[in-house]
Amino acid sequence: MDKPHSPDDETIALEAADVASLIAENASLRDRYLRALADAENARRRSEQQVADGRAYAVTQFARELLPVADNLQRAIKTAEAQAELGAGDPALAEGIKATERMLAAAFERFGVRRIAADGAAFDPALHEAVMELDNPEATPGTVLQVLEDGYTIHDRLLRAARVVVAKRRRDQPPLES
Repeated sequence: MDKPHSPDDETIALEAADVASLIAENASLRDRYLRALADAENARRRSEQQVADGRAYAVTQFARELLPVADNLQRAIKTAEAQAELGAGDPALAEGIKATERMLAAAFERFGVRRIAADGAAFDPALHEAVMELDNPEATPGTVLQVLEDGYTIHDRLLRAARVVVAKRRRDQPPLES
């Protein structure tokens, strides 16, 4: 009679090596799958953020082009008011210019464009551009004394820095800390 066939030690070792190899390959494939899944999720999130940014900031260039119009309307209002005070101007003209400026401001507001409140504020290089420093002993050094050109933001981004005149630091005073 024949002896029952039993696998020898060499065959068992080869089969164990194959199983270990398959387990390692399975772990590697699972790791690659999870990484690909994470990459796809990150790409989806980035895409959603880009779409949201696109919607929020699509009018940025257009708004930049309208800022000089807003500046000129403000200058026209000041001039018309000064002329009206002297009795040489037409008060209705000043009101018409103010109404136009309000309409533009409302349109800016609808699209997230806001004027930076700079007058009397502490100088912030992220929002203000210092055009000049004035020695004013009554003002706190680093305070905006005058706004030469309004600055604007669109949502949370700077559209244009406010151009300002800043109170000069006195020589006996240490520099401002940020």
